[in-house]
Amino acid sequence: MIKVFLPLVLLFVSCSAFASDRPNVILIVTDDQGYADMSCHGNPWLKTPNLDRLCAESVSLEDYHVDPVCTPTRAALMTGRYSSRVGAWAVTEGRQLLEPDEVTMANVFSESGYRTGMFGKWHLGDTWPYAPRFRGFQDVVRHLSGGIDEIGNPIGNDYFDDTYYRNGVPERINGYCTDVFFNECKRFIAMRSEKPFFAYLPLNAMHSPHTVAEKYSAAFIADGHSEDRSKFFGQIIQFDENLGHLFDFLETQHIAENTIVIFMGDNGTAQGANGREPADGFNAGMRGKKGSVYEGGHRVACFVRWPARLKAGRAIAELTSCRDWLPTLIQWCDLDAPNDVKFDGQSIQGLMNDRVTNWPDRTLFVERQSDHPTLHRPHKSRAQYPHYAVLTEKWRMVDGELYDIINDPAQTTNVAANHAELVQGLQKQYEQYFADVFSDGAAYTRFQLGADSENPILLTVRDWHPTEGNVIWKQAQLNDDTLNINGSWAVNVVMAGHFSIRLSRFPDDAPEPMRATKAVLRIGEQELQRQLHGNETSVTFEVDLPKGHSLLQSWLSDKEGGVRGAYFVHVERRSE
Repeated sequence: MIKVFLPLVLLFVSCSAFASDRPNVILIVTDDQGYADMSCHGNPWLKTPNLDRLCAESVSLEDYHVDPVCTPTRAALMTGRYSSRVGAWAVTEGRQLLEPDEVTMANVFSESGYRTGMFGKWHLGDTWPYAPRFRGFQDVVRHLSGGIDEIGNPIGNDYFDDTYYRNGVPERINGYCTDVFFNECKRFIAMRSEKPFFAYLPLNAMHSPHTVAEKYSAAFIADGHSEDRSKFFGQIIQFDENLGHLFDFLETQHIAENTIVIFMGDNGTAQGANGREPADGFNAGMRGKKGSVYEGGHRVACFVRWPARLKAGRAIAELTSCRDWLPTLIQWCDLDAPNDVKFDGQSIQGLMNDRVTNWPDRTLFVERQSDHPTLHRPHKSRAQYPHYAVLTEKWRMVDGELYDIINDPAQTTNVAANHAELVQGLQKQYEQYFADVFSDGAAYTRFQLGADSENPILLTVRDWHPTEGNVIWKQAQLNDDTLNINGSWAVNVVMAGHFSIRLSRFPDDAPEPMRATKAVLRIGEQELQRQLHGNETSVTFEVDLPKGHSLLQSWLSDKEGGVRGAYFVHVERRSE
C-alpha cells in the first residue's frame, strides 16, 4: 500500500501544552557530508542558508571528530564508546553489528522517561537484537543495511517512493527519502504526550548514488561540476530546505526554546573534494576525505542549538568527539546513567556552558578497520595495525607520520623525524588502546537464530565474513557470474531445534534461477549437499541444530566450474 502524506497542518497537533522542564533533543546526522560542504564553512559553490542559520544560533565545535566511515561513527555516537570496543567498526563483513549488551543512547532516554524515535539510516544491524526497535527506540521508520537501494532492501528502492520499515513492518511511502524522514520526525515530535522526546534523525543523504531531483543539481552541472558532485551538492541543498522547514515547525509547536538540536556529519566528504587540495573541490584546507584517517576523513561540522541555555555564536576550539554526546546529554537532560558502563567519551557540558578554564589535553584515536584476519592474531608490528590516527590538541600522528595540526592544519609536513620521543609515546598509547578495545580478540558479534523475538531471519551476502573474495552490496552485482566469492556468517543458535535453511542467489521479491548444479550447506560440524538442475530459484535444507555458536556457510556450484556462496539465507526454527 502506498501511503500519501496529508498536509502537515492536518497531521500535527501542537504539543506545547505538554512541555516538560527537561529539554527535548533532536540529533541530526547527515551521511557523507564533510566539514566544508556548507556555505558557513566557506564553500564557494554551495548556499546553505539554514545550515548557516543553525551555525549562527549554535555553539560550534571546531575540532570535532568522528570515524572515517558510517557504521563506526553511529556505534560510537549511540554508546559513547569506541566503535572497536562495541563490535561495530566496519560497514559490512559482519562487523556492523552493535554488541547486544551495549547500552544505547535510546536505551538511556527511554529508561529515563523520554519518548524515543529514529528516522533514517541505522546501519548497526537489521535483525534481532540489533535493529533499532530492539535498542530503545519506540517509534522507528528506516531503511535496511547501509543504503536505501542496497542489498537487503526491496528491489526497486531508488530514493523516491520507496519501501521502508515502520517498527519492522515494510511500508511503501511516497516522497524523496529526506522528505520522508523529516516528515516522520515531525509526526513523532507532534504526538500529544506529557513526556519530552528524543528524536534521532540519521539521514541517508548525502550517500551515493547521489540521487536527487534534477532541479537541485542542474545549476551545479551548468557551472561545470561533475554529475556526481552536482547531485551530491543537490542533496545538500534539498536537506537544507528540510532543515529550514524543521526550524519553522519547532516554532509553530512552541518548543524551539527548550529543544536541543545537534547537527553533525558522520565522516568526511564523499564528493565535495578529492581529499588533496587544491587539485579538485573544496575541503576547508584539510587533507583526506571519507575513509581517510587524515583530518579531512574524520573532522566534521557539529552545531548545537539550545536557546534556553546556550549562548549562540560561540566556537569551541578544544578537541571533542561524537563519543562525548551521551555523557553530556545524561547531564543536560537529567537522565539515569547506566550502571557499569565506562564511557570513552566525556561530558562537554562545561565547555558548552563556557565554564571550563582547564580542559585537559586529551588523546583520541581514529581507525579505519575492516574484517581482516590479522585482527585475530596478536599485533607485533606497526604494519599489522589498521590505518589509524592519534589525536591531541596539538598533534596528529597518522600511521607513524607526525603533524603539528595547529601550525600545519593541511598536514603537509611530516615532522616525525624531529620528535622521535613524542612519536614513540603516541605509538605506545595507540598500542595500549588497541589491546584494550580488542581484549576479546575481536570476537564475532553473531546473528541470533531461532529466537522467538524474530523467527525466521534473513542473512545476506553483505554481512558475511569473507573466505573467498569479498562482500557485495549493490543489487546489480547479484547477477554477475564472474564473481566467485564466499564467506561465512557467525551465528548463535538461541534454542536447539529443527531448522529450515533456504539458500538463494536472488531476493524473494525478484527471484531468478540460481544457475547452480550443486548446493552445499555447512553449519557447525554438519554438512549437507544436494544436486540441482540449474533452474531452481532456491534450495531448502532441513537440519537439527544444537544450541550454541557456529559458522554457517554455503557453496553454489555452476556447470562452468564457478563456485559462490548463496547471497541470501533464510533461517527458521520449525520446532524445539
